[in-house]
Amino acid sequence: MKDVIIIGAGIGGLALALTLHRAGIRCRVYELSPEVKGLGLGINLLPHATKELAALGLEEALAGVAVTTREALFYNRHGQLVYSEPCGRHAGYETPQFSIHRGDLQTALLEACRARIGADRIFTGWRCARAEQDGDGVTVHFTGTAAGEALPPQRGAAVIGCDGIHSVIRQQLHPDEGEPIYSGVNMWRGATWWRPFLTGESFVRAGWLESGKMIIYPIRNRRDAQGRQLVSWVGEFYTPKYKRRDWNRAGELKDFIHVFEGWKFDWLDVPGMIRAAETILEYPMVDQEPLPRWSFGRITLLGDAAHPMVPRGSNGAGQAILDARTLAQCLARQADPAEALKEYEAARLEATASIVRMNRRNPPDAILREVYLRTGDKPFKNIHDVISREELAALTHGYAKIAGYDRESLAANRTE
Repeated sequence: MKDVIIIGAGIGGLALALTLHRAGIRCRVYELSPEVKGLGLGINLLPHATKELAALGLEEALAGVAVTTREALFYNRHGQLVYSEPCGRHAGYETPQFSIHRGDLQTALLEACRARIGADRIFTGWRCARAEQDGDGVTVHFTGTAAGEALPPQRGAAVIGCDGIHSVIRQQLHPDEGEPIYSGVNMWRGATWWRPFLTGESFVRAGWLESGKMIIYPIRNRRDAQGRQLVSWVGEFYTPKYKRRDWNRAGELKDFIHVFEGWKFDWLDVPGMIRAAETILEYPMVDQEPLPRWSFGRITLLGDAAHPMVPRGSNGAGQAILDARTLAQCLARQADPAEALKEYEAARLEATASIVRMNRRNPPDAILREVYLRTGDKPFKNIHDVISREELAALTHGYAKIAGYDRESLAANRTE
């Protein structure tokens, strides 16, 4: 088979390159940015994603830069514990759950790609313009990102659009698709060097959207001279105001800090932590309606290019990694790349569409919505007078099952 052409060197594109290499399929990666940099803030890798990355031989490298998450905790905005559950191996999974800086994850993937497929097969500063296909393969046209000059067309057996939320390949395949769908919730993100809180390996969700919600977790275990960890945080609440989606858009403290001013708990000073952040980014909670199809002959989509979802439930990167595993398996099984891409779509399209819809209506932190509604946003005396532990567990387990990271699903899914 000719090389598979991968558009985009993000998490999905690099994971696909490594998975194809493991399957004995040659590939080349073309990235828009002049340099693949470790950008972004925090990301959580759930056991379905770490299972795939461990199978690629990356667990040790990731464990060296990430925090191995011990527990997930849910609090109301008054700092009262609602629910807790163990994570990863602490919950009986075969693989850990990692909280990690997105840049550290991308760097680990990139270094593995350079070592395995070769640095000469990763091209930076190549802007994809369009892809064409014929009976014998695909031709992808590129321009340079500096001067916009035409670069040599590239031939391959298939092209995979891993080019994210602003995918050129998705736009080519679905030129009449509508605008992103805004959930009504805007979010601000940051990372702060801060004293370890709770176990130092805790993933916390607190509050609810009407009065403000926070997600807080450490993402670098190596500490600075003051013993501080790098803590990732996300603040969310309802607002009619939002700007075009851009993961690297700078945010303004004044636009959201007032919502969290009173959040000073015995285990964390939330406004103090927010104010100490070096960088604040802003992003609207948007997604797209699931597409009717991704694959057109020898062209298909993967990750955020295929199924952009509201960033809840730590699932964007995880689903891209699962896409990569499935696509590589299909290409290894099928002699005809077009048939392989059709098989990949059949396996993954509805599965990811279900998660897109689930993230809209019943994400894993729906626990906090239930408590907010039942208490009227007031403190409680005993959480089990508000909601039973069985109800709480059912809410988190239901989401895990849809997303494919419950223990039963993972045990039934063998990584090849």
